Amino acid sequence: MALVIDTSLCVGCGACVGGCPNGALELVNGCAAVNEDACVLCGVCVQNCPVGAIDIRRETASPDNTAQHRDVWVFAQRSEGLAEVSLELTGLARRLADSKGQSVTALLGGGTQDEADVLIAAGADRVILGVQPALQNQLEAPYTDWICRLAAQYKPEILLFGATAFGRSLAPCVAARLGTGLTADCSVLDIDPDTGLLRQTRPAFGGNLMATIVTPHHRPQMATVRPGVMPLPVPDAARRGEIITDSEAVAAGLVELLEEVRSGGGSALQKAEIIVSVGRGIGQRKNMKLAEELAAKLGGVMGVSRPLVEMGWATQDRQIGQTGTAVAPRLLIACGISGAIQHLAGIAGAETVIAVNTDPNAPIFGAADYKVVADAADTLRALIDALA
Repeated sequence: MALVIDTSLCVGCGACVGGCPNGALELVNGCAAVNEDACVLCGVCVQNCPVGAIDIRRETASPDNTAQHRDVWVFAQRSEGLAEVSLELTGLARRLADSKGQSVTALLGGGTQDEADVLIAAGADRVILGVQPALQNQLEAPYTDWICRLAAQYKPEILLFGATAFGRSLAPCVAARLGTGLTADCSVLDIDPDTGLLRQTRPAFGGNLMATIVTPHHRPQMATVRPGVMPLPVPDAARRGEIITDSEAVAAGLVELLEEVRSGGGSALQKAEIIVSVGRGIGQRKNMKLAEELAAKLGGVMGVSRPLVEMGWATQDRQIGQTGTAVAPRLLIACGISGAIQHLAGIAGAETVIAVNTDPNAPIFGAADYKVVADAADTLRALIDALA
């Protein structure tokens, strides 16, 4: 893909220059010109140009070109050390690569040798360690430039990102620059045994069904996965791998990070080993205190389904599911939750699920290890009394 400026149409108004978020455009001799190293092909200038002089030329890769690509790559995000989702994705990449007889590469920007060793123990065969100062902060422009240069050099077949705040912003920039597709918030990733393509499964049409998406003609095949969806791999300290230090300059972009202020705590749901979750079947808002009380007695936390957030009964940070937080507790007690597809995708990592619902045909029972057909509030009271 490339940004193309038709000089016969350009009137030199400068609308594209002022509107470019990456400072990739300038006026040269009264005509717009692009700095390809800084351009991330976001398309803002295409929309801003009043005379239609700017376009993005997309080239369709042929099946012959896709054969040049191999190996599974993971963007290893850091957040006061390696983000846990980076290890989850490395373990996933290991399984995908093994099924294709390929290797795993982790991209670690602004990291350390020790963190690279952790990624190797989690399943990476190679870690590319970016030591450029611009990679110390989570900014899209330098990371897009860095990842796309490496992808053009090594030609990976699959590239995975965590669906974190930064990953959701960075992955589309990389996909646009590389001219490939991107499937967001996948709950299942596997390899089609017949075609060898990456099958990217995620909820679609408002969560009413699961869609499996493939990218047959473009590379790399890209997907994002929410933290907590995939299990953490068991580290193997005996694994050995290659660490490549990369110091080639990257584009800095226009944004400078002056200060980083972190919100307190993060999501307690992601790290909870015991969760008591409730849905509309809890009946009345006051009954949510029963779930909080049981969770406290068990040393866990309370979660909710999406309808309770939409009703204003709970805050977003309590929501479990594909549009909330994906969880992987040792024990999940789901009370009064019917089990929409998006919610089931968010609890797929739970080891043991106890479901309580008055409807014996509720979808939640399909994901449950223990099924209780009963009123949610009555069951919570009985459990609290039993633990008294």
